[in-house]
Amino acid sequence: MASGVKSGLVPADVLRREQQELRRHEKNNKPLEEESQHSETVFRDKSGRKRDLVQERLEQRLRDEAKAERDEQYARWGRGLAQGRQQQQNVEDALKEMQKPLARYIDDEDLDRMLREQEREGDPMAEFIKKRKAKESKDKKEKPRYKGPPPPLNRFNIWPGHRWDGVDRSNGFEQQRFARIADKRALQEVAYKWSVEDM
Repeated sequence: MASGVKSGLVPADVLRREQQELRRHEKNNKPLEEESQHSETVFRDKSGRKRDLVQERLEQRLRDEAKAERDEQYARWGRGLAQGRQQQQNVEDALKEMQKPLARYIDDEDLDRMLREQEREGDPMAEFIKKRKAKESKDKKEKPRYKGPPPPLNRFNIWPGHRWDGVDRSNGFEQQRFARIADKRALQEVAYKWSVEDM
């Protein structure tokens, strides 16, 4: 039989011997059973080494935190940095306005500034203020630049003036100079290749 005892008609002394054998075998296995009941499960990887599950969970949590931080940063960039700053500015302005009392009096500087910056239709001074602002912005304006086809190179890398019509009126010295420099460089390269040819 599967348990190791004989089947069929068995004499009593053989049956007693088999039962004693089974009891002795169980006594030998008793410490192993008790030891195995309180032991932890051992997990192994494909190569047979023991896995440290606590360390793996810690590493996974760190990876998840780094990924969440990176995703949050990309989400912030995707919304737009300028829009985020504008939204933060709006929140700060709203908080500042909430700190003010509900009743505003005539000596409130913020209210006065806000009302002065508004443009109203039919305001006789609005034209004067626009001219003054245009003059201030004109003073800050940079000089106009040439906006035509790319100009020929010159040795000082000077860009042509904004009124240049695109006609090259030089005597050809710049082109000859660049051609000489290019020929000299090409000749040096050929000489170098010839000198190291048989190495």
